[in-house]
Amino acid sequence: MNVLVEACVDSVASALAAERGGAGRLELCDALFDGGTTPSAGMIAAVKAAVRIPVFVLVRPRGGGFVYTGAEVGVMRLDIEAARMLGADGVVCGALSDDGQVQVEQTHALVAAAGSLPVTFHRAFDAARDRDAALESLMQLGVTRVLTSGGAASALDGVSGIASLVRRAAGQIEIMAGGGVREETVQEIVHRAGVREVHVRGTRLARPAAAPVNDGLRLRKPLPADELAFEETDERRIREFVRLANG
Repeated sequence: MNVLVEACVDSVASALAAERGGAGRLELCDALFDGGTTPSAGMIAAVKAAVRIPVFVLVRPRGGGFVYTGAEVGVMRLDIEAARMLGADGVVCGALSDDGQVQVEQTHALVAAAGSLPVTFHRAFDAARDRDAALESLMQLGVTRVLTSGGAASALDGVSGIASLVRRAAGQIEIMAGGGVREETVQEIVHRAGVREVHVRGTRLARPAAAPVNDGLRLRKPLPADELAFEETDERRIREFVRLANG
């Protein structure tokens, strides 16, 4: 059995490295430090022009949890349409309801926006309250595959859960193992879970050759400790800034 390795990438250089390394498919993202968000139109076009293997585009409007407003889903639908026009071979998305189940109406809208493109439901699946019920919903909605760690911190920790999902899927939907997959664990995950696809990051630390101009400059900041939290503009604070700036 041939196992397809999907590499999660965020640049042209990473996409090319993954292709040269033998990856069978790419998941193209932005902001992977925050769990991944939708890449720019320019990045999608550039990666599609650079590689020959399929490119699936992550469609996620922000980091944090997976419960979305109608406006956010509207953005996701537009991003899917843009990805289609730019030649994406598939899309990766997901939405949950307030009670931790697949948000059926929103997911249906995203699948419809994808048209003939295959849809992967990403690791929002691992945050679902009942993964067996979530899998049934996704099969009914026409989702092509599910990326999952079996609900655990890593695919190795959740390998028995992944195996259970593979049996339940019975070939009706692809189960792809992902989450902390490493060289030393991939064979065990494949053999124990019975998956035909694995999702990996496979990076090394890189930095530009040039020395920093200002050692004291820090533009990065820590992410919220709360996995579901994200930052958004506070109307009250902006109003106060405007008042003070003009005071």
